[in-house]
Amino acid sequence: MAFRDETKKIKIGDRVIGGGSPILIQSMTNTPTEDAKATIEQILKLEEEGCEIIRCTVPTIAAAEALDEIKSHIHIPLVADIHFDHKCALAAIEHGADKIRINPGNIGGEEKLKEVVRAAKAKDIPIRVGVNSGSLEAALVDKYHGVTAQGIVESALDKVRMIEECDYGNIVISIKSSNVRMSIAAHEELAGKTPYPLHVGITEAGTLISGNIKSALGIGIILEKGIGDTIRVSLTGDPVEEVRSAKLILRSLGLRSGGIEVVSCPTCGRTKIDLIGLAGRVEEMVRTIKLPKQKDIRVAVMGCAVNGPGEAKEADIGIAGGNGEGLLIKKGQIIRKMPESELLDALRNELEQMIRE
Repeated sequence: MAFRDETKKIKIGDRVIGGGSPILIQSMTNTPTEDAKATIEQILKLEEEGCEIIRCTVPTIAAAEALDEIKSHIHIPLVADIHFDHKCALAAIEHGADKIRINPGNIGGEEKLKEVVRAAKAKDIPIRVGVNSGSLEAALVDKYHGVTAQGIVESALDKVRMIEECDYGNIVISIKSSNVRMSIAAHEELAGKTPYPLHVGITEAGTLISGNIKSALGIGIILEKGIGDTIRVSLTGDPVEEVRSAKLILRSLGLRSGGIEVVSCPTCGRTKIDLIGLAGRVEEMVRTIKLPKQKDIRVAVMGCAVNGPGEAKEADIGIAGGNGEGLLIKKGQIIRKMPESELLDALRNELEQMIRE
C-alpha cells in the first residue's frame, strides 16, 4: 500500500502535497467565479480560518479570465474546476490557475485532452483527476453489477492512464463517494495501485451535522490508515465550516498541531449555569486569538464542581460554573472564583497572557 509518506511529491503553487508533506486543507468557493470581488472576499475569509488550497468552478471563459484578478488578492494556491469544456481549462491555465481539476473522459475527446495536458505541462501545473461514484461510467456499473469501490478505482486508474499517455505525470487523484464504507474501501484499493497523492473527501456528505459525522468517519478512517495527502470536508453550507471541521479532524488524529482546542462537558441536572451558551461563546472567542505556529492550548469549559478542577486537569486552562458563579482553573488548580458574567473575559485575559509567556 502506498502510504502518504511514499506518494509522489506534487507542487501546487507554493505548497507541496505527497511524500510525507503535511496534509493540506482544501475548500471550494460557492460564489460565481465571474464575480471576482465576492470570490476574493470569500477566499480571504477561508484563509483566515486556515484554508490552504482553494478551488473555484470555471464553467465559462469569463470565469477563467477572472482568475487573474482573484489570484492578485489571495495568498493560497487556486485550483480551477473544469467540466466538459476544454477551452475553459486552457483559459484557466492561461490566467494563472495553480492546478486544474478535470475528468479526462468528458473533456471533449483525445485531441482536446492532449491540448489541455500540453498547456498544463508548459506551465508545470498539476492535473487533478476526479471520479465520483455518482458519475461512474455505465460500462463499469454493468461490469461490477452496480456502483462499487472496484469500479471507482478502475475508472480513476483509466483516467490516470489517459494523462500518462500524454507523457505527463504531474497528477493528483480524487475518488469520492457519499457512501462512507465504499469510500474507505476504494481508497484502500487505490493506494496500493498508484504512486500519486490522493485528495480525500466524502462527496455530497450533507448538511452541517450529518455531513460532519460522515466526513469525520470516512476521512478520519482513511487518514488513520496512512492514506491521503490533502482533504476537503464537503458540506452543504458555508465553506468556512468545511475548513473548521477539517482542522478538527486533523487535530483529533494528531496530524495537525497548533491552535486552541476547546473541550466541554455534556450538560446534566447538576449544571447551574448556561453551559451550552458559554461553551459556544468560548469557541467563538478563541477563533479570534492567534497562536504562534505549533503552539497548542487546550481550554476546558465545565458545568459544575464535579467536572471542574478534576476533569479539567488535563487542560491548560479552563472555566467551571456553579450557581451564578464560576471558577478559573489552570492545570487543574483553581486560580480564582468570580461571578458567571466575568468568566469569559477572565478566560480571554488569561489566554492572552499564556500566549505572551
